[in-house]
Amino acid sequence: MISKKSIRRNFLIQLIFSSASLILIFSSLLYFYIEKSIYDEKVNELTHYAKNIINNKSVFQSTEEIFAGNLFSLNIEIVYLKGKNIDSEVYEKTEKKHTLLTIIYPFKLENNSYLKITKDITPTKKLLNKILRYIFIINIAGFILVIIYAITLSKMLIVPITTLSKKLSNMNEHLMKPIKTEELPLEFEPLGETINRLISRIQNFVKYQKELFIGTAHELKTPLAVIKLKNQVTLIKKRSPEEYIEALKVTNQTIDEMNIIVSNILNIGRQEGAQLDKPVEVDVIQVLKQKANDFKLLAENEHKKLIIDFKPDGFMATLQVSLLNQIIQNFLQNALKFTPKDKSVTLRSRQDDFGLLIEVIDEGCGIDDTVDLFAPFKRQGNKSGVGLGLFLAKSAADALGAKISIKNREDGVDGTVASLQLNSKLSCIIPTNR
Repeated sequence: MISKKSIRRNFLIQLIFSSASLILIFSSLLYFYIEKSIYDEKVNELTHYAKNIINNKSVFQSTEEIFAGNLFSLNIEIVYLKGKNIDSEVYEKTEKKHTLLTIIYPFKLENNSYLKITKDITPTKKLLNKILRYIFIINIAGFILVIIYAITLSKMLIVPITTLSKKLSNMNEHLMKPIKTEELPLEFEPLGETINRLISRIQNFVKYQKELFIGTAHELKTPLAVIKLKNQVTLIKKRSPEEYIEALKVTNQTIDEMNIIVSNILNIGRQEGAQLDKPVEVDVIQVLKQKANDFKLLAENEHKKLIIDFKPDGFMATLQVSLLNQIIQNFLQNALKFTPKDKSVTLRSRQDDFGLLIEVIDEGCGIDDTVDLFAPFKRQGNKSGVGLGLFLAKSAADALGAKISIKNREDGVDGTVASLQLNSKLSCIIPTNR
């Protein structure tokens, strides 16, 4: 059965109603056209008779002989209509189941005499009634065919939606497969691509969440084991106050490391909340300039140089600013962390076919291409850190509908290129002031 909110039901009703209305209007116009044509023909016939009589010709005299054989259905008489001066008058009446068509035509105006010619058009009326019945029967047959056609067409049109619904209804986090967009009609390909992107995001989210839980348990288990072992060793025998103090310092240091892990995990929760913030329209270039000013002082303090190169002059986008700030901040923090002293970090942007490309280029040690650095608790190099920064950046980029990547430099210099690609579909470029 089709529900009240079914697209197919609404389509069926609209198609049947519009088709039935079209058939009704067309058949009505056709019948009225046939009726008027036949009626006008009969009026012309009577007028022809009247003109022949006035011109002292045979009643049925005609070059085309189209009226021959109608003598027995005619009634011709002369009537006197005083006080009237009419060109001609035609009327119709029914007597004893016979339909009569009468024309009053001027004969001799000086004595107010008129020809009154009456013709029995009952056969013609019967023919028109028969035509009307046939049109009615054809309308019923056409309406039935319209219903069959509408049901068939709606079933054909609803197949892609039904296919998508079945595939989506059978999915869960363990059985997610991309939809084959090449099997869909052209009109449904954008929907299929959007669903595939959503499926990919869900798969990445589930994958990284599992890794996050496992990594969190592992990261917290190790310092807890260290604390327990240190306490057990300390309690084996009586020790000096200095040794107890040293053991407590080690315990506090381990607890601080655990607090850092917990803080980073809390940041994940805050970021998921930020993804629900209402997007606002901002100039991305201005956001980048502000972030560059914040890190320029930090770079100088570490004897490093921050180079900025922003193009175009402005780029408007509708997004969550906190998520954009989080990504750029993580890129710059990592770049400055792994870049040696007296080296430089470049923050630049440029427009391409996809939208706005933002890049942070450093002169560090590079990365291992075989490691998924966006997975939680993945660390690179010998620098301190929990390994959640790039994981948070990837989540933020997914929420923005942007692309994020990190790769080694290809210009012969050691280092990495972290890039963020903003989609221009929800963005517009500010004209450059010349």
